[in-house]
Amino acid sequence: MSALLLACVLLPLIGFLLIFFSPDDEHRIAAISLWMTRLKGVAVLGLLAAWAAHGFANFEYQWLVVYQHDDYQFPLLFFLDRVGAAYLFVVWAVFSAIVKYCRVYLHREAGYKRFFQAIFGFAFGLNLIVLSGSIDMLFAGWEIVGISSFLLIAFYRHRPQPVRNALRAYTIYRFCDVGLLVGTWMSHLLFHESQHFSQLLTMFDPNNIPPAGYASLSILSWLIILAASGKSAQFPFSFWLPRAMEGPTPSSAIFYGALSIHLGVFLLLRTMPIWSYHYLPRLIVLSIGVLTVFIATLAEKTQSNIKGQVAYASIAQVGIMFVELALGLEGLVLLHFMGNAFLRCYQLLVSPSIVAHLLRVEGNVDSQFYINNNDKLSFLPVSIRDSLPEVLQNTLYVFALQEGQLELLVRKILWEPLKNIGRQLNGLALWVKLLAALALLAIIAIGASGVSSVARIYLSMPISLAMAVVSLSAFSNKHSPFQVWHSVALSSILAGVAVWLMVPSAWPDVALFFSGIIPSWALGIWALSVLLRDYNFADEPFVFRAFAETRPGWSLALFLSFLGLVGFPITPAFLGEDLLLSHASSQHPWFAAPITISFVINGIAIARVYLRLCMGRPVELRGAV
Repeated sequence: MSALLLACVLLPLIGFLLIFFSPDDEHRIAAISLWMTRLKGVAVLGLLAAWAAHGFANFEYQWLVVYQHDDYQFPLLFFLDRVGAAYLFVVWAVFSAIVKYCRVYLHREAGYKRFFQAIFGFAFGLNLIVLSGSIDMLFAGWEIVGISSFLLIAFYRHRPQPVRNALRAYTIYRFCDVGLLVGTWMSHLLFHESQHFSQLLTMFDPNNIPPAGYASLSILSWLIILAASGKSAQFPFSFWLPRAMEGPTPSSAIFYGALSIHLGVFLLLRTMPIWSYHYLPRLIVLSIGVLTVFIATLAEKTQSNIKGQVAYASIAQVGIMFVELALGLEGLVLLHFMGNAFLRCYQLLVSPSIVAHLLRVEGNVDSQFYINNNDKLSFLPVSIRDSLPEVLQNTLYVFALQEGQLELLVRKILWEPLKNIGRQLNGLALWVKLLAALALLAIIAIGASGVSSVARIYLSMPISLAMAVVSLSAFSNKHSPFQVWHSVALSSILAGVAVWLMVPSAWPDVALFFSGIIPSWALGIWALSVLLRDYNFADEPFVFRAFAETRPGWSLALFLSFLGLVGFPITPAFLGEDLLLSHASSQHPWFAAPITISFVINGIAIARVYLRLCMGRPVELRGAV
């Protein structure tokens, strides 16, 4: 079983690498995609058959330990149970259908190779989530799925709207990643070496003593619910999903109709022993589901396109799943997920054909033809058909048309305050910034001179504040990519220095973190120097420069720098983030909040710069149109 399990996880990664290194030839890419999905199908069906032969017992397998230091270790741990089995089967079935569909649907599309790279990367991240044995592994897959979604929403990079919507979706992902990142840290803090998913059921057995107090478990539950709500587009984050449909129809089907939207449900299923232990988190999940169903059902009726209607219909169904989870109906949730995933995938794949058919029908009949036929309700009494007052009907219509003003609400609460603070910080005089830098250097020098442990903890506080300040400065800087890259790297370095001051023995782990951050920063500065050699970015900061097409090699280098600086699992910085949080929380748990928020804000700041530089229509093409 272990070999089949590894094959299920690694085959999409192998497919991604084969496509990445193959020439831009449709026939070869289509052949690689077809055979990799066939091999993946053999592995998935073989694994499920072997699992059934073993009596459907939970199966845990540790492949290897990536990093270990003192009492910390990061194992590649996999886990298969009925939840993972149901998701794994649906992932393979939907992914295979999408690959077969796209081999023809995207014929002669300029981004044919790029699409299949992103879709195989998504499948790898999804399998990593579904078969993860710990929350650390789940978070790695979570990040891979997020960046794949980011790239596929911006697939049509010649148009500005898909690019803007990609940043909007990625921003919500990053904000909600606060919940999962801090939740990962809290699982280390509360459960120590027992944060495996296979151990959660026994830890929360009614006959055992709870592994933590009510307050700690409540905070951890709220963080998990926040991450799940953002990923599954639940209240108040429902607005981003219809906008994410700007990508190709097949990616909309696999991401936002079938699989990605159900990852929040999967997270709640995996962590159900934690958040369902008390009634308050259950009530929160129930309330989120009910509010989402109400708003999404209304908003779906005012959407002017099929994709938007399917998106809100899927959001409403996931809201019902949240309600079912709150009521403890796990088996029903799995059946509901499988039915909804296949239905929404089918609806999105056939939607272009349906639109084309209806337009042909409309062109062949008289002008009185309406696609929406309201005669089916004519047999009902008027009192039932129009039971609401006209004023209330108009109010609900406007409310639905504005999608409940959820985007405005999130902007006012999350985006605007951080943006305003960062703008004020960037407006400070140069001498104030220099004075603050000298003060920080003096604090670091004093801390390194051998003062007491208590003094070092107090000295780390202004450094952690400076870390957050620098991140906010990068977040609001729209006129200098170099300053954004410098600020993000400096923020990460200050986080490492603050942890080192608090825990001097953590210097090897801090060095590991720096070994991912500093090379990524240097690569990014090098790429920016080449890309912007003949440009003054500040003159036109909001123009998309399309370097992904005119300078693809350097654009790829900038993208790799972006991934390294945000702690994507391709450099030691990914492990370093977890290590910094673990060390800091061993002294003062409060330090987890600023360091996590800084990491999240840094990712949004760099993503915006990358999109401005690498997306858009090349100048020579724009002039020829």
